[in-house]
Amino acid sequence: MYKILSVNPGSTSTKFAVYEDERLVSLHTIRHTSDELNVYKTLSEQSEFRKNVILDRLNEEGFVLSELSAIVGRGGMVRSLESGVYTVNERLIHDLKYATQGEHASNLGGIIAHEIAHEIPNCQAFIADPVVVDEMQEVARISGLPLIPRRSMFHALNHKAVGRKYAKLHSTSYEKLNLVVAHLGGGISVAAHRQGKVVDVNQGLDGYGPFSPERAGTLDAGILVKLCFSGRYTLEEVKKMLVGNGGLMVHLGTNEIPAIVQMVENGDEQAKIVLEAMAYQVAKEIGAMFAVLKGDVDAIILTGGIAHSQFVVNYIEKMVSFMGKVVIYPGEDEMEALAMSGLRVLRGEKAKEY
Repeated sequence: MYKILSVNPGSTSTKFAVYEDERLVSLHTIRHTSDELNVYKTLSEQSEFRKNVILDRLNEEGFVLSELSAIVGRGGMVRSLESGVYTVNERLIHDLKYATQGEHASNLGGIIAHEIAHEIPNCQAFIADPVVVDEMQEVARISGLPLIPRRSMFHALNHKAVGRKYAKLHSTSYEKLNLVVAHLGGGISVAAHRQGKVVDVNQGLDGYGPFSPERAGTLDAGILVKLCFSGRYTLEEVKKMLVGNGGLMVHLGTNEIPAIVQMVENGDEQAKIVLEAMAYQVAKEIGAMFAVLKGDVDAIILTGGIAHSQFVVNYIEKMVSFMGKVVIYPGEDEMEALAMSGLRVLRGEKAKEY
């Protein structure tokens, strides 16, 4: 039996879980106040604080650290790489610590995993399927401006996890399937999975694709350029429009789907058309990925927190069900996905080197 610690740092929280093989033993979400975090100048400086939060809670539970076989941290903003489980090495730590590809709370995952594992004999540290997983086919990278190629940045961890889940339930392997997976959360990413590789996907962080609860998605480039040079907004204000105060948030003043559905049920026509517009754009993106796979699709999978919403799911299904079987895996169990990634390595799969 293997014991595995999953670590998933967020901007204002640290989530972690302990698994014994496939069984969840404990799960925690520790919220951090702005006063606690503002004393640190950079995200990487928070690693010691967050590590101690985890160790203190495990100690309170009487957990024996020396029993851990692996610690798997959420992969951060590193250089583009193919899907898989990566051993945390010095090169990876350098890029996470110094944010060479961008600063994000998930950068702390690999750092914390390394720092805890370093103190435990025979314990390994990994990251798995970070948001920068890049398996795109070359034709999908080209945009109308060589200066701005299309980038792969999406919810790789959950995409891959639900792909493997679907394969297992149908007694096959993920590498034998063609899937369209739509992750519906604070950000939305829709991808074409061809026999184990994501060959095309919208840039779900601050790029293009459907708008989401808090992200603007694809915009009219001409209008955006004029807005940027209007002198009315700073760079940071425009970035906030794209991520944080875009999408449902700017239209309706909230990014909470249940609250918006309640508004719709109360007769709010603006809420109805905006929520439908988001679902409409998701369905359009699914259609695009259906074309990428040339119609050879084993299943269309809807996942992420918004997949709990019957309003959104039903709207999408009505538009895409003619393309094939629609499967719903609501929510995203990142902690389990991280742990199972580590477990595969412990059971014999070879970890990759960064």
